[in-house]
This record gives sequence, C-alpha cells and structure tokens, in this order.
Amino acid sequence: MNENERNDLQTTITHALQEMKAEAGDSFDITKVNLAELERRTGISRKRLRKLKKDGFVVKPHGLSGRKKEKTVLTGFEGVIDGLLQKGVTNSSVIKERLDENGYQGSLTPIKTYVSSHMDLVPAKRQLVAPQGNRGRRYTSGPGESFQMDWGFVTVEQDSGSTYRVACFAMICHHCGERYVEFFPNAKQENLFIGMLHAFLKMGVPEHVLTDNMKSVTTGRDSEGHPIWNNEYAGFMSAVGFETRLCKPRHPFTKGAVERLVRFVKNNFLAGRTFGSITDLNYEAWRWCDRQNSLYHDGVYCIPHEEHQERCLLSGAVPLDMDSAVRLYLWPERRISFDGFINYEGRRFGVPYSYTGKACRVSRQEFTLYIYTPDLKRKLAEHNVTWSRHDSFCKDQYAVKQPEEFPTAPVSTVIRQSSPPPSADSFDHFNFDKEVEW
Repeated sequence: MNENERNDLQTTITHALQEMKAEAGDSFDITKVNLAELERRTGISRKRLRKLKKDGFVVKPHGLSGRKKEKTVLTGFEGVIDGLLQKGVTNSSVIKERLDENGYQGSLTPIKTYVSSHMDLVPAKRQLVAPQGNRGRRYTSGPGESFQMDWGFVTVEQDSGSTYRVACFAMICHHCGERYVEFFPNAKQENLFIGMLHAFLKMGVPEHVLTDNMKSVTTGRDSEGHPIWNNEYAGFMSAVGFETRLCKPRHPFTKGAVERLVRFVKNNFLAGRTFGSITDLNYEAWRWCDRQNSLYHDGVYCIPHEEHQERCLLSGAVPLDMDSAVRLYLWPERRISFDGFINYEGRRFGVPYSYTGKACRVSRQEFTLYIYTPDLKRKLAEHNVTWSRHDSFCKDQYAVKQPEEFPTAPVSTVIRQSSPPPSADSFDHFNFDKEVEW
C-alpha cells in the first residue's frame, strides 16, 4: 500500500467515526466502537478493523515498507545506465536497447523507475530563449508530393583519444513519415547526390524536395528573391526529374519533420552507440529505420511503411529511373595521381599501371570499393574498404619490368666480404654423434 492509498483509507475511517460520534453524542467511546456498524459504513473487513482498533484507528505503513532488495534485475547494469544518463540519454527505450545488448533480461518498468530517481546525473539543459514573432501554421501535403531532407553532424571519439566528424543524411516523406538515414564521412555535394538517389530507390521520386539554403543546392538568390541553383544540382534535378523548394533563410521549422528526424536519430539511434566502421553504422541505421517505419506514429496517424506503400508510391512518388545519366551520380569522377592513386573519402586507393587514362569513376558498395573507367564499361580494380588511413594498393599498380642500370666500363674496384662467424647452437650438447673431446 502506497502513501496515497493509506491517506484515502485514513480519510474513510475518520469520516465514518465522525458520523458515528455525531449520532452517539457524549456517550461515544472509540474503544467501544461497533465494528459491525463501522464495517457497514466503510466496507472494510472486520478482521482489518480489529487490527486498526489496536492502533487507535490510525493507518500505519507496513513494517517492511521502504526496504529494498539487495539484488534486483538491474544489478550489474547501473554503471551502463549512469553513463548514458551522464551523456544526456533519458529515453528508457533507448537505455533498454543498450542493456539488451549487454544481456539484460528485465522489462522496461525497472529502468523507468531507476531513471526517474537518478535524474540528478543528467547534465543541465541549455537555457531556451522566449519565442519571438507570431505563431507558425502547420501545413499538410498529399501522398508522395513532398520529401524533406537535411544534414546532421556527429562527433566520433576514437580509442586513441582523437575525434573526427561524420555527416548524417536524412530524408522523410512529409505525408506519411517514411524515413531514410545514411552516414557519410563528409557532407560534400557528391555524397548528397548519392544519399538522395539511395533514398529515391527506396521511397520513390516525389514531386518536390524541401530543403534549406545549403551551398550544394543554391548559390544565392536574385534581386526578386528567386533561388540561383548550383549548376551541378540543377543538372541533377533535370536528370532525376523532381523540383526543389527552399525554406526561408533562418526559418528551419518550415521543414520541421526532417529537423525532428535528425534530433530523433541523435537522441534515439546514436545515443550511447559504439560502431566499427561507417559501413557497419549504416547497416544498423537501415535496420533501425525499417523498425521505426513499421511502428504506428501518432504524429501522422498511421504506420509509415504501410501508408507509403499503399498511397504514396501509387498516387504521388514515382520509381527512380536508373538510366545512364543518373547512374553517373552514384560513381563520382576522380583524377589519378602521378603515383597511381585516387583519393576517395579521405583515403587513397591504387589503380593498375596498365590503365593510361587520367580519370576514373569510383563507388563504395557495402565493404568493397570499385574503380571503373569513365564510361563505366570496364572495371579497373576493387579494394576492401577497411577504413584504415593507410594506402590501399592494387594488383599490377606498378610496372613489373622496371629500368635497370648496368656498367658502361670494366669494373676494376674489388672488395672482399668475410663469412659470418659461426653461432653457438644451444642444442649442440645434445648431439651424441659428435666426437667427445677429452
């Protein structure tokens, strides 16, 4: 019985006793209360009323209340939870996922109780300023009509203590909430194109994409406020077949759906996560997206994956036509250096010596990096993507027969090389066939 239940029970008994005292007058004696009448008024069993009568009808807590077990289902996992709380992770579902990876067998309720009683470990949030201006107005879009995209950035800590930054590409269907997330070493324009094409392959091509004024998309606006498209991005829009709409500068909540998705990825998927490589991280991110897309979401009143398959792909978004012009965006062009390497995602990969061209195209697919000719008709090399900073050489990267110099005049200088001194073998004294010296 908790404190609220005790208070309710005490109120009921006190009210009944006051009624009985008002009816009996001065002859009322609490030690001689008719328990049968009190049972009728309160609905409490006579057995329990006898126990309460010994305490003067004062409801006291149970003798074992407040005691805690020495070992609980969370014993041994407190350090993991405390570490997540100190990083600002307070979502019990996220904490349970991390504990399940470490062998946790309990339910969600003990985690919620632990988190609520250890909120002092959570770092203080930054002070929010008061909202300015008038209120915004929410808007809706039809099935497959509008997608929203944005970049998010995360700092990665290595075992050596150094840090680097990775970029998170996020795209979401504004109608149903179907989402796509992919991580890249950087947020260059070529990675933007690759991320968008991967999302279009899974979600279809919408009528337009809503994004902010990133440099990869626009170079500015003209005197009338119309966007001036980046030349490469304008060609990409024409090849794929969609339009782009830009948010008002410094007005991010126009595309609030993808802004919320980026925050959800950071607070839910990335919270307390450890990964081996960006390829592994992407596999985990895609599984996470599939799991989230198959859950019911109150914000859109549907299951995103079902709604997207039944309505968005049938009435709005169209399948991506992967023709030769579009395929080139998945294979960025690279210049070959004088020593036979191309640079991709901050690492160098070798190209065979037999290829005499100065440029090639490259694509990372899962754990393999492929290098092709500019027309994508011949494969030059393939490398295992280890994400190591060391150069990756390929077979026949350098000529087998290299120039060798020979003397042009008789060699008259002679030097002598002595034989190396014999080394004492520690097993010689076990050689019984050897003649013994006396």
